[in-house]
Amino acid sequence: MTDTGTPAPDDFRAGFVTFVGRPNVGKSTLTNALVGEKVAITSPKPQTTRQTIRGIVHDPAGQLILVDTPGMHRPRTLLGERLNSLVQSTLGDVDVIGFCLPADEKLGPGDRFINEQLDQYPKAKKVAIVTKIDSASKQQVGEQLLAISELRDWETVIPVSATSRIQLDVLTSELIRLLPRSERLYPDDQYTDEGIESRIAELIREAALEGVRDELPHSIAVTIDDMRQRDDKEIVEIYANLFVERDSQKGIIIGPKGSRLGEVGARARAEIEPLLDSQVYLNIRVKVAKDWQRDPKLLGRLGF
Repeated sequence: MTDTGTPAPDDFRAGFVTFVGRPNVGKSTLTNALVGEKVAITSPKPQTTRQTIRGIVHDPAGQLILVDTPGMHRPRTLLGERLNSLVQSTLGDVDVIGFCLPADEKLGPGDRFINEQLDQYPKAKKVAIVTKIDSASKQQVGEQLLAISELRDWETVIPVSATSRIQLDVLTSELIRLLPRSERLYPDDQYTDEGIESRIAELIREAALEGVRDELPHSIAVTIDDMRQRDDKEIVEIYANLFVERDSQKGIIIGPKGSRLGEVGARARAEIEPLLDSQVYLNIRVKVAKDWQRDPKLLGRLGF
């Protein structure tokens, strides 16, 4: 068993929390803000998150293990179906579900669809979180709080802003209050249980998502072929594959004379070097895996 450090006080609480909501309502940004370290990639593109990433929030009163899931949606591909089943298996195992709804968008059919899905998980306590309150007027926030309160009988409804850090302390203490009494589940200095290669692959994918056309995000997957430290110990070499579904998409990623791929590499390296605390040589090869989102064998090879 992992040594989790100092013994927890008698009233210490620990457990698993997940944030659900339509794609792009700020779930990954909120996860990173609460953890205080980047454990989930963010992008304005929908369906950015594809894995359940555990971020760990340490507080004197308890420990929140945040499970960041893909956005709930009606699937159109085999990848979409697998992402949805990932969400459903996660929701069956958590102590608290936080339903995220942005303050600056009215409730829509997608939100009502997700709210109905929550009835399938009676064990989990339900909290409503109104995100992005710094992007909305006081009137908009008030109207959203009222609309959400009418959806169901929530344990609590909390307005927050992850980017401006408004009410994050309130959210942390409220979520901990709803968790079971428990010993620490992770050591005090651990902030995620994601493997380093997986985190690096996600950072490369995030860099590739920046500025691409709307149809491309779902088509990008990244795997790490090899990671090794040079003999002088000063540089880590990383060899990665970036998969797209069509030759035309390969051209978009690479750009004229390799310019776009160079930008992707520079952006990814800027995030990876602090993570590894080392200089990085990054080699990204762009490959075509035709219609991989619909191919069970390719999905398996790419880790889905």
